[in-house]
Amino acid sequence: MTKSHPSHRMLLKDPLDVVAGVLLLCFSLFLLLYLIPNHIGEPPILQNPMMSPRWLPTIVGWLLVVFSALMIIQGVLVADNGEESGRRFERGPWLRFALMVLALVVYVGLFEMLGAIISGILATLILFVAHPVRTLWVYSLAVAFPVGVSLLFTEVMNVPLPMLPF
Repeated sequence: MTKSHPSHRMLLKDPLDVVAGVLLLCFSLFLLLYLIPNHIGEPPILQNPMMSPRWLPTIVGWLLVVFSALMIIQGVLVADNGEESGRRFERGPWLRFALMVLALVVYVGLFEMLGAIISGILATLILFVAHPVRTLWVYSLAVAFPVGVSLLFTEVMNVPLPMLPF
């Protein structure tokens, strides 16, 4: 006599997370194993390994590996059971999308002319308008983040950026 199990357990709780995680893992391995070693040149004399042009892309590649593995694990272990899980995407209004694209265009288009700090402040303010921020102290971050990121790149990583237009 054979028993049939009415509650057949599915191996994958959320197949979309697993597929997205596998695709992201493949891309990150392609980045780490092919693109970075073959297409990012390294100067023959390096004083510090952190000064290598490969350093930041390698860090990003390994972070992608870790997060894609976590996404695969999540797809295997955690079921997406509808509305109450909070994992569903909701489409925002088209105006929000247009403002986010405008922020990118402002940042890229005005970067050379106004410098990293002012174009960063303008783009951040546009992003804050796109996602309604109602707390006033958060707007101080529209100044703090671009200044902090610009100083990080220029002072710590020695990346030459146009800071200010004057």
